Amino acid sequence: MTGPQDTPEAAGQVSDAPKGNWVDLYAPAWSRGYLRLSRADRPIGTWLLLLPCWWGLLLAMLHTGQAGWGDLWLFVASAIGAFVMRGAGCTWNDITDRHIDGSVARTASRPIPSGQVSLRGAFVWLGLQLLLGLMILLSFNSAAILMGVLSLGPVAIYPFAKRFTWWPQVFLGIAFNWGALMLWVAHVGSLSLAPVLLYLSGIAWTLFYDTIYAHQDAEDDAIIGVKSTARLFAERTPAWLARFLVVAVILMMAAVIVATQGGDPMARLVALIAPWAFGMHMFWQLRQFDAEDGAVLIRLFRSNRDAGLLPLPIFAIALLI
Repeated sequence: MTGPQDTPEAAGQVSDAPKGNWVDLYAPAWSRGYLRLSRADRPIGTWLLLLPCWWGLLLAMLHTGQAGWGDLWLFVASAIGAFVMRGAGCTWNDITDRHIDGSVARTASRPIPSGQVSLRGAFVWLGLQLLLGLMILLSFNSAAILMGVLSLGPVAIYPFAKRFTWWPQVFLGIAFNWGALMLWVAHVGSLSLAPVLLYLSGIAWTLFYDTIYAHQDAEDDAIIGVKSTARLFAERTPAWLARFLVVAVILMMAAVIVATQGGDPMARLVALIAPWAFGMHMFWQLRQFDAEDGAVLIRLFRSNRDAGLLPLPIFAIALLI
């Protein structure tokens, strides 16, 4: 029997996590497996869950023309909640995918298949994260609490979607963009057309970025029979990405127009710059797309943090007008 090899897996690291991340460098040794299970070593997922929350909150503030200290708490609480609930979602995903992950090169070093965390430990960790998420949710109004509870359905279903549909990215989009609805409701108190349009824009965005991401695993997924839009679209992926880009931009524009109806025309005009800036970043990604280059795929996927951040300062400027 040979000794341990000097590889990311042997060191307990996850192979597709950024090298030199804070979990590997600074987290206590006993906690690293659990933090890796929550993808704390890969913050992009937290950003992708959080950004629709902030879109929904800022658009709701534009709609009402009001901003208060309570909104500051919503801003902070959604950030904490996104970190916690993204971690819970990833934990649940890894529990359900533990056998699949062990058969895919990119995911074989994840905490459960690599033995860093036991299945029982993963369930306990999941429960702790859900409890903390509930504590944060209970600080919102009753309508937003109900929205938060309803979000658990799509989160629970998503890990199984790739077993029965070629469009699992739709289920991811339904789950990951729920915050646009919830934070609108947390500010306004009820749903209306504008947040629904924003939510649908986010789903189109998720189809865009997660199709890019899924191309990393297309070959392994084909071998083990896992479905994805990357496998479905294959060489037609650029054309489909272009469609998702257009839909995401148009729906965000529609959300802005509906939300600002009856408000200051200049504020509306400024806010409409946001979907264009968002779309230009997506267009840049489309131009860079290369399905055969894993390094390009992960770089483009991670760049969606910047794409999603672009509307925020524009919405904020419109709010100040």
